[in-house]
Amino acid sequence: MLHRLSLLVILSLLLMQAESIAQGAPSSAKAHKKVLLLMGTRFELVAVSENEQLATKAIDAGVNEIKRIEALISEWQPTSQTSAINRAAGSMPVSVDPELYNLISRSIKISKLTDGAFDISFAAAYKLWKFDGSMTRLPAPEDVAASVKHIGYQRIKLNPANYSVYLEDPEMKIGFGAIGKGYAANRARDVMRKMGIKAGVVNAAGDMTTWGKQPDGQPWYVGIADPAEKDKVFSWLTASETAVVTSGDYEKFAQIDGKRYGHIIDPRTGYPATGIKSVTIICPDAELADALATATYVLGPEDGLYLINQLKGVECLLITDKDEMLASDNLSLHFYQNRKSPEKDNKTAKAQP
Repeated sequence: MLHRLSLLVILSLLLMQAESIAQGAPSSAKAHKKVLLLMGTRFELVAVSENEQLATKAIDAGVNEIKRIEALISEWQPTSQTSAINRAAGSMPVSVDPELYNLISRSIKISKLTDGAFDISFAAAYKLWKFDGSMTRLPAPEDVAASVKHIGYQRIKLNPANYSVYLEDPEMKIGFGAIGKGYAANRARDVMRKMGIKAGVVNAAGDMTTWGKQPDGQPWYVGIADPAEKDKVFSWLTASETAVVTSGDYEKFAQIDGKRYGHIIDPRTGYPATGIKSVTIICPDAELADALATATYVLGPEDGLYLINQLKGVECLLITDKDEMLASDNLSLHFYQNRKSPEKDNKTAKAQP
């Protein structure tokens, strides 16, 4: 039975091909890669350059930028400005760097756009759930209801005069788990580009942004796994100058009384969102794609696709908990000839077991 429609970033295969082609081509550019653990997840940074030393320096600069952002926005690091905001909840505003202030401001705008399906103040509900295998029973309904009372982007007050942030409720907390990796990927890309890297990839465990082209001049490709055989790619999309972000319940979940509860919490109810197994957002900005992937997952198939279809330059591919593949109106996929594409009339294809 299908558990998910996954995105396979098939960079290793494509980079090997690209390098072999480049060896016999006029260009001597090669793809240089580094993989390491950052922000609690696997990051992969790729720089295409004829100058190996420049590529290495640019990748290291991208890594340092990600580390800097984590130190600024992580609610898990007590020295971060985000932790300072959370500690001062209900008592006083905290002045922060313009960078963090603007990230919070953009987050609130996305909350308004999604009617609260995306909300950086979700942490009050998240603390009731454990998705590490230790949770054996559901939280008490009254505890969930109480937690929701401490969630609400409307009570995050911003003052542009001194870049201060104030959480009105002393039990409120903010966190960037649904937007932070996308923002970090954007910033690492910008740093690498500024250093002269004209093509590359930053992939944060499914939050991926690309620019330029492969060494052989071909665009970057993201392969989509066959729903019936997840180790095989049955379709792909080109991904140059764009971001591809996936959210799903396949890595973090709780199994309670035979029912699966994914780790993505609906901030409006305090319970894990249902109806979708995986959401992939494709758009030019990794930060926006990161937030919209979470929002679409929370909104569910019908409302989620309705939202995406209203947004110019944003596309979506998702799989429901009934194993149906759904796509936004203008998503363009390339299918191998022996596979059928999603039905054109309703953008849906039943995944076969």
